[in-house]
Parts: sequence; C-alpha cells; structure tokens
Amino acid sequence: MGYGMSRLEDEYCEPEGQDSDGSSSAQASDEFSKLHNDIFHMTRMRSGLNESIYKSMGTNRGIISTAKLLSGREVDCSGKGMFSSGDRAFVLGRYVPMNGPELLDTMDSRAYVSQFSADGTLFVAGFQGSHIRIYDVDRGWSIHKDIHARSLRWTISDVSLSPDQRYLVYSSLAPIIHIVNVGNAARQSYANVTDIHDGLDFSQHEDVQYSFGIFSVKFSSDGRELVAGSNDECIYVYDLHANKLTLRLPAHTSDVNTVAFADESGHLIYSGSDDTLCKVWDRRCLSSGQAAGVLTGHLHGVTHIDSRGDGRSFISNGKDQAIKLWDIRKMMSNADSTGQKYIYTGSYDSSVYIYDVVSGSQVAKLKAHQMAIRDCSWHPFEPTLVSSSWDGRVAKWTSARDEKTCDVD
Repeated sequence: MGYGMSRLEDEYCEPEGQDSDGSSSAQASDEFSKLHNDIFHMTRMRSGLNESIYKSMGTNRGIISTAKLLSGREVDCSGKGMFSSGDRAFVLGRYVPMNGPELLDTMDSRAYVSQFSADGTLFVAGFQGSHIRIYDVDRGWSIHKDIHARSLRWTISDVSLSPDQRYLVYSSLAPIIHIVNVGNAARQSYANVTDIHDGLDFSQHEDVQYSFGIFSVKFSSDGRELVAGSNDECIYVYDLHANKLTLRLPAHTSDVNTVAFADESGHLIYSGSDDTLCKVWDRRCLSSGQAAGVLTGHLHGVTHIDSRGDGRSFISNGKDQAIKLWDIRKMMSNADSTGQKYIYTGSYDSSVYIYDVVSGSQVAKLKAHQMAIRDCSWHPFEPTLVSSSWDGRVAKWTSARDEKTCDVD
C-alpha cells in the first residue's frame, strides 16, 4: 500500500466521437453514470439513516445530531428498539480518525505490515527485522504476542490471522509460509525455540523449477485455506486441513503483489500484479487457465487489493499514485463502522489520506511519520486508524467525539 487516490469521476475518460467498440462516448458516459449511481446507492444504503427515523423525528435529512439520535433510540422512535447497521454506520461515519497521532510502538527496523483482526480486538504489525508483534487493543494496546520469525528473506512481506484468531501465518521472499499458534498463553514466541513455527512449502508443485518469494497471503473466511501471490507470476492455494498445495495458477506476466478472496464462498479470487492488471479468477471454471475477468486501468503495478466482501467490487492501489474502485459486474473503511463510506491509504510522502468513496474528495490528511507509510488499517467497528512506517513507528489515530464533529455529515 502507500499511494494517493484520484477522484472517482476522473477515473473514466473517453474522447468525443466513436469509441473503439463503435459506441458513442455519450453512451459510455451514461454507463459510467449508472455505475456511479449504483455505488452511491450501495454506500447510502450501508451508511445512511433509515427513512423511518427522519419521519418519526419530523426533520429533514442531514441535520440530526448524534445526541438526538441516541435520545430517539431510547424512546424507540423507529419502532425497532435499536439502531440498524445503516444507522450505526451513519453515526460512526461522522467520526473520522483525525486526532493524533498517539505513538504505540517504535522498532529499529522498517514496518511493512499493519492489520486489525476481524473483530478489532487484536492488531498485528510486521517489521523487516524478523519481528512480528500482536497488540491487545482492549487492554491498552499491551503486547499480546511477541513473535521472532524464522527463515526470512529480506522482510516480513505479509501476515494473516485466522478467522478464529488462534493462528497467524507470515510470509517473506521465500516459498515457505510459516504458521504460528498465537492462541496460547505465552507472550514470547521464538521460532523453534519456545514455539514451533511450522513451514508450509509452496514449492512442492511439480511445475515449480526454481525458488520464489511470496508477497501476499490471506486466510479464507472458514480458515481452511490460504491464498498467496508470488514473484513467479503465480497464485497458490494451500489446503490447511489436507496439509498440501491444491492449486498453482500461472496468473500474470510479472510479480503478483496482492491477492484476496472475493467473499465468504471462496470461489472467487482477486489478484493484482506489476503487469498493471487486476484479475478475477473463478475456481469453479479454471480448466482453460483463463481469468474470469481482466481489469485494465492502472498505469503501473498494482500493490494492494481490498475486497468489499460482496463478491462484486473491490479497490486497488497502484504505483501510479491511484486508487480505483472496480465493479466486476461491469467487466474500503469498514462496512460495520462507516458503511464503507471512506477509502484510506498510506503514502510515500509519510502521510495517510482519507477519501469519500462516492465523490472522491479528500476528507483528511494525517501527518505523523518521517518515512513512507507501508501499511495502515481501520478498526472494523470504531473510528480508529493505525499506520505503520519505514521509520519503525506504529501510530494510532482516533476521532474527536465532540458535538461540533457530531453534526458534520
């Protein structure tokens, strides 16, 4: 990660007259408008108040304070007795994490990874110096697990927590991914000294003829599989229950920097590469070896992909300083906190940028670090963002919960 975002409206541009497929630019513009409206309505549904609340309070859109909303909930104005997910996202979407930074930790090597767990109780940071730290968010950000990795090449390239948060996998520029039990009580985890860091060999496939490195690894939603992207231009899938590699897919013509499962089914996989392409793979129909979709638009390599989790859309981050939002039917902050109303990114200029997903406008610029921000992560339920940088620092940003902030839409 680490690049700014161009405005959503500016991502589509066609010359006047006829397009390459013979359709007019006006028709293409109309198609873009439909897509833009679709994104707008999906975001509004996820992050907007229920109409019944406006009617019960007899007020216009956008002028209800948080205090009034909470009072209305207590007297059950909506008739539901509670906030809907959209109501909660509407309230939390007003609290952008701009207060800070609060320095959480400092290491003597570059930070390459920062991730919240799915429930927001844990936070993981990975450093170049063979070090991974897991912090307990609910206990004052104390160190839950201090992991000293093994057999690293260059750096920790990626980490992933299992859905039950019992296991963590980490990768480096080697064909081995290591898995660690992080659910036990011991705070220190030294590879093969105090803990066994089992190695999962991704080079066991018969078509592998040379060593390679792994840039990206993710658990499936059921915790049974891992998907990985490598610098041998391939995507790999490893079955943890069978303890074997089940798929090696020649996917791109350059390094595969990022991979992600599209949704809970595990059928669709997204990938991004230094060949500038994003691709969609359907595991149910791979006999031809062809991608289900190829998405062009980035001018330089794709560094990160984040699925919206609906199997229909995702965002990509590129070396061309652009973030793009894709709808794969046309060949993300969190849904539970802000309704995926914002997109955020770290940057080489040592800042974190937050954008509105619909308008593309910049909402905030957060400055704290002294070197490039390699990764950042938004808490799944709270207005908290944590960034990690090559300066070795891990910094936390929170929101200002004052009335002035509450009334900003």
